Amino acid sequence: MKLSHPDDLVLAYCRAMMCFTLFQPRPAHIVMVGLGGGSLVKFCYRYLPQARITVLEVRADVIALRRQFAIPPDDARLTIVHADAAAYLPRLRASADVLLVDGFDEQGLPAALSSAAFYADCRRALRPGGVMVANIFSYDPSYGLTLRRLRHAFGGKLCTLRGVAGNNRIWFAVHGPPPSPALAMQRRLAGRIALPGLNRLWAHWIVWRLQHRQFDSGGGSA
Repeated sequence: MKLSHPDDLVLAYCRAMMCFTLFQPRPAHIVMVGLGGGSLVKFCYRYLPQARITVLEVRADVIALRRQFAIPPDDARLTIVHADAAAYLPRLRASADVLLVDGFDEQGLPAALSSAAFYADCRRALRPGGVMVANIFSYDPSYGLTLRRLRHAFGGKLCTLRGVAGNNRIWFAVHGPPPSPALAMQRRLAGRIALPGLNRLWAHWIVWRLQHRQFDSGGGSA
C-alpha cells in the first residue's frame, strides 16, 4: 500500500482482477472472498460508487488491522463479515454481480476454496451474467485440478488474460446462458492473441480509466 495514496492498486494481480469491469462495468453488488490488506476493497469502494460490497474474511486478526490499512468502516455500501466463505457463500444465492475469490493461507489456496462444491456455490451466488474472478497460483500442485473444477462448474465459460500477473493466474468465469454482454465479452477475450506486455498495459489502462472517467454502460473493448 502507498501511504500517500492508499486507494491505489500497487500489485499487478490486483489490476488484473479489476478487469472484471469489462464484463460488469457497473455492478450493483460485489462479493469478495478474502480481505487481506484491502486493496481491492478500497479501490472498488472509491471508484465504483454504485456498488454495494460484501467481504468474507475468515481471520479476525486480519479484520482487526483494517484501520491500519485505511479500509473504510462498514456502512450502507460496505460490509465486512467474519466468516468462513465456504460455509457462508450458499446464503448469497443469485445476489452478486461480481465475485472476487482471493483467499489464501500460509500454505496457499485452501482446499475449501478450490473444491468442486465451492465453485458450484460460487456459480449459484451470481446473478445471470455475473462474473467470478479467481486468483490461482500457477505453481500450486493442484493448479490443473483446480482449473478443471472451475471450468466444469461454469460449463466451460472461462477465459484469462495471458501473462498479465506473473505466477498469479487470473481467471474470469461467467454465469448464465447466452446471450449476455458478459458472455459476448468473454468470447472476444478468449479469441484475442496478444503479447503479455500488451495485456499488462491493458490492465493498467482499465484501472486508469476507472480512476479518471469510470466505465460507461458499454464497457471496454477487446
